[in-house]
Amino acid sequence: MLPDNLRDRAVAAAVEAFDADALKGGQYERGELTLEVAPAKIASICGFLKYDQQFVRLSTVTAVDRWPAEPRFEVVYHLHSVERNERVRVKCRIPEEAPAIESVTEVWRGANWYEREVFDLFGIRFVNHPNLLRIMLPEDWEGHPLRKDYPVHGHKYSYQNE
Repeated sequence: MLPDNLRDRAVAAAVEAFDADALKGGQYERGELTLEVAPAKIASICGFLKYDQQFVRLSTVTAVDRWPAEPRFEVVYHLHSVERNERVRVKCRIPEEAPAIESVTEVWRGANWYEREVFDLFGIRFVNHPNLLRIMLPEDWEGHPLRKDYPVHGHKYSYQNE
């Protein structure tokens, strides 16, 4: 549902007209539009934003760990319309239990490495991702270091030539 203060924002109103059930909230603060979207609708909303609203550039995909709150994670997409020089932030909240969300690599090929980074550092799976492997840490690394419950000094690691 679109909050009243966003009704005069063209992009927010267009998303609501496209799929009102997808919107869970949003805000416009300091000149920045943020839309909260249902996780099950992320791929279709991103496709709409790219192809109908000209947000052709995906600046980044990242995540936030809200531990101990539930839903624990937010997956955050920063989009840019080069044509209109306009930006929008799209957020999806996902639960700690089996955290997963649809990949947007079908919409933006550049999402590939961003999603792999989020997977590696937060442990959030991207369904239908073409190559969801760790990108920064070794494959045998245990845990996800940007989670708030990850040990501050990391897991004990034994070095061979000590």
